[in-house]
Amino acid sequence: MSIEIEEGTGNVYADLGLPDAEEMLLKAQLANRIGTLLREKGWSQQHAAEVLGIPQPKLSMLLRGRFRGISEAKMLECLSRLGRDVQIVIGPERQGHGQVHVV
Repeated sequence: MSIEIEEGTGNVYADLGLPDAEEMLLKAQLANRIGTLLREKGWSQQHAAEVLGIPQPKLSMLLRGRFRGISEAKMLECLSRLGRDVQIVIGPERQGHGQVHVV
């Protein structure tokens, strides 16, 4: 029996053929960083939600990867409220589409 292995693109959402794959990957990266910072702080979800200015059920959904109803702008605001500087850097022109990365 032979198993076929297909190399992914690095974006699981694109690999699944979702139309908003780039946006979803960005949101997943931002949500992951928010979750990491909250775990480091050891805050309860209720306290974190108060600090971040979002309802606790919405924070819970974000941390479980269900972030369709939360904008990238709100996620960036959450990172700022967690004491992180957020920088948006526009790089030089590229051939084709540019890329967005969370570092």
